[in-house]
Amino acid sequence: MESSANTPRLNLPTLLTLSRIVVIPIFILATPGNPIMGAVIFSLASITDFLDGYLARRSGQVTRFGIILDPIADKFLVISALILLVDLGAVSIWIAIIIIAREFLVTGLRVVALSKDMVIKAEMGGKLKTTAQIAAIICLILGRSITPLTEFGIDLFDIGTVLIWAAVVLAIVSGVQYTLAFWRKFLTTAL
Repeated sequence: MESSANTPRLNLPTLLTLSRIVVIPIFILATPGNPIMGAVIFSLASITDFLDGYLARRSGQVTRFGIILDPIADKFLVISALILLVDLGAVSIWIAIIIIAREFLVTGLRVVALSKDMVIKAEMGGKLKTTAQIAAIICLILGRSITPLTEFGIDLFDIGTVLIWAAVVLAIVSGVQYTLAFWRKFLTTAL
């Protein structure tokens, strides 16, 4: 909820969003030495992404500050994970660049849309991209570190590689969809 002076107030959804940003250094430091802990931290942070929006809508605590902060926190978490995976040799730099560029593009368009009081709803492609991306990052972090799975022929690294490529395709498609939706809405309101 925002005060009459438009000063943001902290509420549970906003605190959950902020927790995603606060946990990033812990995630980055823990993951190389302990992939299971890194995957748990990333998973919990990803759950807050779904939970904060749900709680904000359910409790009527949707704020302009939260609308801006939520995608920024998401992007910081995902970009940190992708850079870490590139550093660990688990992801190609080009995959990371494509996904990160898409995230900056869409976040920039969201900020412009919000400044013009335009609401552009998330497309299904963006939601699928987020799901594939989160699953891919978790699988790639864990890689081959869970020995019982590899003994049964389940290779999380290979699964993560397939999912990250799916996320790249979905990132491109949903980025184009979001850009077109933005320009349609922008041109409609400008006329």
